[in-house]
Amino acid sequence: MKKQFVVIGLGRFGGSVTRTLVSLGHEVMGIDRDERRVQEFAPVLAHVYQADSTDEAVMRQLGVHNMDHAIVAIGEDLQASILSTLILKDMGVPYVTAKANNDYHQRVLEGLGADQIVHPERDTGIRVAHQVTSKNTVEYLELSPEHSLVEIIAPDNFCGRTIKTLNVRAKYGCNIMAIRRKDNEMVVAPHADDYIYEGDLLVVIGKNIDITRFEKAIGG
Repeated sequence: MKKQFVVIGLGRFGGSVTRTLVSLGHEVMGIDRDERRVQEFAPVLAHVYQADSTDEAVMRQLGVHNMDHAIVAIGEDLQASILSTLILKDMGVPYVTAKANNDYHQRVLEGLGADQIVHPERDTGIRVAHQVTSKNTVEYLELSPEHSLVEIIAPDNFCGRTIKTLNVRAKYGCNIMAIRRKDNEMVVAPHADDYIYEGDLLVVIGKNIDITRFEKAIGG
């Protein structure tokens, strides 16, 4: 289902999140204090604004409170990051993901009620974008510029069916490389007759474009 996102901070991390969200077909609003970054993303986003995200009145005027998901990707300005997160939670944005620069920053963001906290040194923008847009995607690893590996919760319509009947490779161009069972048993290179059960995690590899198609098809 298409969601409405707002990304606050369009630097390297926020910009990567933004471009990936757009490529996944979601509506994205971008906000940054830097006019140059706003101009950079003008061809990419229908709605991108030079604005102060710590000004609640401005955020309401832009309609940020109507977004489904906010991502605070502000860089080194911890005060702006913290205040922006506080304002987003106070405005009632349903889900707020915030970037933390260190453990102290993380503890403050947790105290403010941020729903998800990410670390740029560990979580790439592309990875975070896939995680926040697909309820099934648990892990996303970029193997190369063209290929990725994802760990996906088996959707309900996969449960009770075999690898063969799902025919993921023919339908989406992806391969189920392994299945992690509920009891943590790992089935590597599963057989065509192996069944998928509720609670299974599917380790899927493929081209980025095919992985995206697969995530969309399973209702991510």
